[in-house]
Amino acid sequence: MSGFQPQNKIGRKGNAVCALLLATSVLALSRPALLCAQEIEPRGEVSESTILDDQPYRIRQLGMAAATANDDTPLPTYRPASPGALPDDGTGEAAATTGGTFDPPAASDDPFADPAPPPRRRPSATQRAVEEGKAKDEAVDNKKSKRGATATAATPTTDDTDTAAIDEQDTANRRAVTIDSAERLKLDPGAERTEAIEGQDKKNEDDPFAATGIQLGSFVIRPTLEQGLTYSTNADSSSLGKPALLSETTLRFNAVSDWRENSATIEGYGIFRETLSGYDVHEAQGRVDGTLNIDLDNDLRAIAKLGYEAVPESASAPDAIVGAVGQPVRQTVSGSLAVEKDAGKMRFALTGAVEHDIFGDAKLSSGGSLSQKGRDSTLYTAILRTGYEISPAITPFTEIEVGRRAYDLRVDPNGFQRSSTRLGARAGVELDLREKLTGEFSVGWLREAIDDNALPAISGATVNADLKWSPERGTTIGLTAQTTAENTTNAGESGDMLYSSSLTGERQIRANLTGNAALGVEWRDYTGSDDHDLTLSAEAGLTWWLNRYAGLTTRVRTEKLTSNLVGRDYTANSIFVGLKLQR
Repeated sequence: MSGFQPQNKIGRKGNAVCALLLATSVLALSRPALLCAQEIEPRGEVSESTILDDQPYRIRQLGMAAATANDDTPLPTYRPASPGALPDDGTGEAAATTGGTFDPPAASDDPFADPAPPPRRRPSATQRAVEEGKAKDEAVDNKKSKRGATATAATPTTDDTDTAAIDEQDTANRRAVTIDSAERLKLDPGAERTEAIEGQDKKNEDDPFAATGIQLGSFVIRPTLEQGLTYSTNADSSSLGKPALLSETTLRFNAVSDWRENSATIEGYGIFRETLSGYDVHEAQGRVDGTLNIDLDNDLRAIAKLGYEAVPESASAPDAIVGAVGQPVRQTVSGSLAVEKDAGKMRFALTGAVEHDIFGDAKLSSGGSLSQKGRDSTLYTAILRTGYEISPAITPFTEIEVGRRAYDLRVDPNGFQRSSTRLGARAGVELDLREKLTGEFSVGWLREAIDDNALPAISGATVNADLKWSPERGTTIGLTAQTTAENTTNAGESGDMLYSSSLTGERQIRANLTGNAALGVEWRDYTGSDDHDLTLSAEAGLTWWLNRYAGLTTRVRTEKLTSNLVGRDYTANSIFVGLKLQR
């Protein structure tokens, strides 16, 4: 009995000590984790994906902090308190059962001896995960040290180095961000794909089927050839005209200079008509005009023009020879020189012009010819224009014209002196709205007094216009109007005033398809009588370009003349189909 009681007291005392040490161990294990959590500095807003990615890292950090608080002694293997719970170790004896947390202390003869420290507990699942994380981190550090990495293998002891090591390890172990989640930045302009060399600086053409032209010296020439067939119900546009199938050839050209300062243009056309069947027609007509613009000193500009035209007289003209097989050919040689000057908003222009008409002989049906030399004349005119620029788009102006018409024969075969003096005045406006509307329009009065007092003067109101309007790109509408004082050599007649006007339209339906239309009206008022002629005409055409140099073209035309004079009415309808070439 005496030996049993001390043993019980010592056992109760040892249980109390074990409980105290257990509480101390639990407190020691939890305290470093809190301190480590406080050392981690916040880095702003953290996304959910980052939190999920960092969980293994946090677990490893907590394990590292717990391991630092204890010694480096490896954890003992768990042993149960009850003997025989584990199999023999091969020696026939049961394994030692010491080392458990709840095992009773070993008996000691010294009642005052310090109790042995309690054995460590078996690591939990969390601690095992921490240990595995440490092993992986050490493997990563070993690889980095072999590649020449700095200071990541060694574990610093100071707080600053611990934080730096944690940040570096966090960066190394963090899951990589996908490319799609990265911020999309604009490409560097220098990194863009470049075009092919032959495709650089290539501009879109407004009219891809326009003539390119031929370079000849300092001029660019654009020729056009049109060849086709024309069928007309009235081949010579006369009251006695008959239908015919004609071969029609038209040649046009335009030449523009490529000079640095001044400029020059040359334009011309030629039309040849030959009968293939039906009414016999042999006609040739043409015209050429040249313009030269020269800039002079003191804000002066000089404009010189020279022209030539050869046209057979129409069978419906007032002076047409009745019964002639071929009407006389009228040749006109013209020239003018204009000097313009701008003084502030004032505009001044003085133009002098000369026009000479030469008439050939008419071929009679009897086989002879009739001379028309008595109709040859020369017209000299001088025009002074004064304008004031209200705005760059509108410039009103006034014109005064004086002139003299001189016949080669002072007295014609009928005994009349046909020479006359001309005087006229006009007022109008110039318009310049760039691509939308350009040109001019004027009205006035013109009088041409004949030297022979037996003949009345040719006079009347005048209307002149030349306007170009483009309501939209690819569409051009033109309006022209002209007033002409026509002289005659018919006995007892002075002449007439001819008012002619036309409205034209051109539309680029497609890049290779162009349509055009025209409406025309002429009014001829005979001087000294109530006689008059009215001519109405309409025309429509299409041109389909096969390529830049060739196209198919067609047009239809109708013309009707109505007069109160006997034997002058006629109607002519025609259609043309042909091939158009350009360069």
